[in-house]
Amino acid sequence: MTTQTIKTTPFSDQKPGTSGLRKRVTVYQQPNYVENYIQAIFDSLEGFAGQTLVIGGDGRFFNDVAIQKAIRIAAANGFDKVLVGQGGILSTPAASHVIRHYKAFGGLVLSASHNPGGPDGDFGIKYNIGNGGPAPEKITDAVYARTKVIDSFKTLDTADIDLNTTGTQQVGDMVVEVIDPVEDYAALMQTLFDFDAIRALFAGGFRMTFDAMSAVTGPYAHAILEDMLGAPKGTVVNGTPSPTFDNGHPDPNLVYCKDMYDLLMTPDGPDFGAASDGDGDRNLIIGKNRFVTPSDSLALLAANAHLAPGYKNGIAGIARSMPTSAAADRVAEKLGIEMHETPTGWKFFGNLLDAGRVTICGEESAGTGSDHVREKDGLWAVLLWLNILAVRKQGVDEIVREHWRTYGRNYYTRHDYEEVDSAIANTLMDDLRAKLPSLRGQTLGEDMQVAYADDFTYHDPVDGSTSAKQGVRIGFADGSRIVLRLSGTGTVGATLRVYLERYEAADGRHDLDTQLALEPLIGIVEQLAGIKARTGRVEPSVIT
Repeated sequence: MTTQTIKTTPFSDQKPGTSGLRKRVTVYQQPNYVENYIQAIFDSLEGFAGQTLVIGGDGRFFNDVAIQKAIRIAAANGFDKVLVGQGGILSTPAASHVIRHYKAFGGLVLSASHNPGGPDGDFGIKYNIGNGGPAPEKITDAVYARTKVIDSFKTLDTADIDLNTTGTQQVGDMVVEVIDPVEDYAALMQTLFDFDAIRALFAGGFRMTFDAMSAVTGPYAHAILEDMLGAPKGTVVNGTPSPTFDNGHPDPNLVYCKDMYDLLMTPDGPDFGAASDGDGDRNLIIGKNRFVTPSDSLALLAANAHLAPGYKNGIAGIARSMPTSAAADRVAEKLGIEMHETPTGWKFFGNLLDAGRVTICGEESAGTGSDHVREKDGLWAVLLWLNILAVRKQGVDEIVREHWRTYGRNYYTRHDYEEVDSAIANTLMDDLRAKLPSLRGQTLGEDMQVAYADDFTYHDPVDGSTSAKQGVRIGFADGSRIVLRLSGTGTVGATLRVYLERYEAADGRHDLDTQLALEPLIGIVEQLAGIKARTGRVEPSVIT
């Protein structure tokens, strides 16, 4: 097998977002589209000759095709070995662990996370560096620059490899090892959590349901929850990965997991419900009669992490994305540990984790994780919740209410306006930014005094880098907050996200309806941004 150098021409739309390059499958199916982007990644890296590359994905449509292309390009570019998950499957957190565990040079994660799959759905390619985390902006910027001028890619003319059988195969001079996608990850979880305590919880009659959403976490949940921890068979539902996610939308929120929510609100429902998304890095947590918001879940996990063996000595610090509520800040303050506010995108947590500045991180978009990997980890969050429930011997609702009585409650919601015309969305944000300098000190609504108004800029305390224009923040004197930003994870148009937060003290009212509690802020957003008038949308596409 000889290396082939294939002439190509650039594509103009290969700028990666916060989590790699996400496009419709039909875009990726264009001749040379995959090849151009992967070659641009390798052209932007140095020192990988003779090294190991990890490749895995969430099993979505086109995953198998792209993996075969990636293997050939890796072999032609001088990698010595590729580790790939059996069937092409590796959850995003498992891929991060495999990179770290085997000291690989980096990895390609083939996923569009929580976005729909199938021939008319979405696909994505993300490069993760040697620490297991998403590539920082200096690399993704270099990749984008390369995509604009690329004129050739390297590959091998060879048959597809067998992805379904574990063991080693040869592609040119490169070894391809197909590995069990669950084994190493499950072993890691055993070092972090008290499996005996969780096993006893299930043995005592505790009931849960885990919805894998026909996505990547099915094999992991079957192996860990049912086989290792003794949860009854049938605890895991929708546990077989499907290229189309069984024609569903693998986003673990109250819209796409409404049946689970309704079940948990009934007297006969289980004690605990959880779900994860397309690539396994997000989570949904619902207790009997209690939905736990991702922001509250981050705060609760941080406050109780010491109950799990892997965190028995306490945590070094907490980091949250800027739009995530300040609930975790109050935990950090009480524990006397560092608290960091970063832009959206897990890559911003990497430096803090590597430097030992923080142990637990989270985003309001249902992603939480710790220093065990360099990605958010849906099943990890579920297992930590189970560990906490097993040790505290209380229900989710009781634990949440006790937390609010200690720290107060941050009423919090996110309103998403999906597939908005990009020009309209960008003009809306530009006009809002222009108003910011004059807002401070103003009273908006009936009695909301603006304490600050800015476009969030992050200064990385580890490497000194700066990331500007990360989202508009309007903060009020009473601790309430409004945030608006455009998401970088969609594939069509723009997704406008509006985040609303109001703090209620520890001795205040913690049982209000969230949307009613935030109604004054909802009115102020419309007053400032004019979303309805500009977009023609009467209401958000999704409210979480």
